[in-house]
Amino acid sequence: MISPMQRGPKVHAFLRHTLLFLFASLSAPFAYADLQTSQGSATITPVVERLKGPWAFAFLPNGELLITEKRGKLLHVNASGKRSTVKGLPAIHVQGQGGLLDVIVARDFAQSRTIFLTYAKKQEGGAGTAVMRARLSEDGKKLTEQRQIFEMAAGSSGGRHFGSRIVQDNDGMLYVSIGERGDRPSAQNLARHEGSIVRITPNGEVSSGNPFVTTSGAQGEIWSYGHRNPQGLALDLSGRLWAVEHGAKGGDELNLIEKGANYGWPVISYGTHYSGFKIGEGTAKPGMKQPQFYWDPSIAPSGLMIYSGKLWPQWKGDFFVGSLKFDYISRLSGPVPREVEQLRGDSTKRVRDVREGPSGGIWFLSEDKGTLYRMTPGG
Repeated sequence: MISPMQRGPKVHAFLRHTLLFLFASLSAPFAYADLQTSQGSATITPVVERLKGPWAFAFLPNGELLITEKRGKLLHVNASGKRSTVKGLPAIHVQGQGGLLDVIVARDFAQSRTIFLTYAKKQEGGAGTAVMRARLSEDGKKLTEQRQIFEMAAGSSGGRHFGSRIVQDNDGMLYVSIGERGDRPSAQNLARHEGSIVRITPNGEVSSGNPFVTTSGAQGEIWSYGHRNPQGLALDLSGRLWAVEHGAKGGDELNLIEKGANYGWPVISYGTHYSGFKIGEGTAKPGMKQPQFYWDPSIAPSGLMIYSGKLWPQWKGDFFVGSLKFDYISRLSGPVPREVEQLRGDSTKRVRDVREGPSGGIWFLSEDKGTLYRMTPGG
């Protein structure tokens, strides 16, 4: 047998370069350009892989991340990619669409190390959406000072339509989306939290500025109602609140969320029931808001990001929405938002969450791939 050294310098160099390539492939994430966009090719880099049922993620300082898995795990990922399971979660009710859901980092995290989580909580007769605030340890491995600051009124059963996204506005107020839990009429009942977006202080108190605090029998946390299952929530560049929500068969909606507004479910909708029967009274009714945009057929929207334009100036102010059903990221643009592009590739399988990274990259979670990806302009 001829040894590598006996094969000559060219063969030896080839083998050395091959080994170096293999080593580099094993020691770093593999980046590849698999998306062609209206602004040219985009490079997709898998950042965190082998996730099980990922639902949401949040950025910490110094390149660290938090990722939720619906089965009831919160993961901390440090800047070098090492992950650990964060201890100190509340009891998570995992059923159907319920489990550990959204996570955000408080605006004052640098001082307080506060995070907020939404999750499904076991209640008498069923389960409901709840919110916890806690302090993340310096090493990212433990939650302390845990406190449940909100839970929807008990009375829902089944495993559908928990929502549940959470955002914090520039004044520190929290907005939390709650689905109607499959109980359609409850979305029109102000005595129930089902089918609403609630607004609370960082300590879970009802704000005196909420629209129904003086309405007899109403839940004071409600900011807007008549929603089906909002799974995307974001502030635009002017600080306005937007939501995307699941319709039934057709009629997924993008809504500009206004104080005290009724968004119509299940009285009006652009979709039909899965049986094919008409929903409610039609597509419009006085006193009920129209969507800014709707999808028909349904794309099953989850995750909403409104882009700053940092890396793609042409996309400044555009909406990016994950599609669970059709495996793409929808880009909407214009004064009245309309879908203008579908970002689609091998990485965009059941996109559950979409967020802008600290450097302007577009990050997204693929539920089917079990991977958190980063999208940047191609070379």
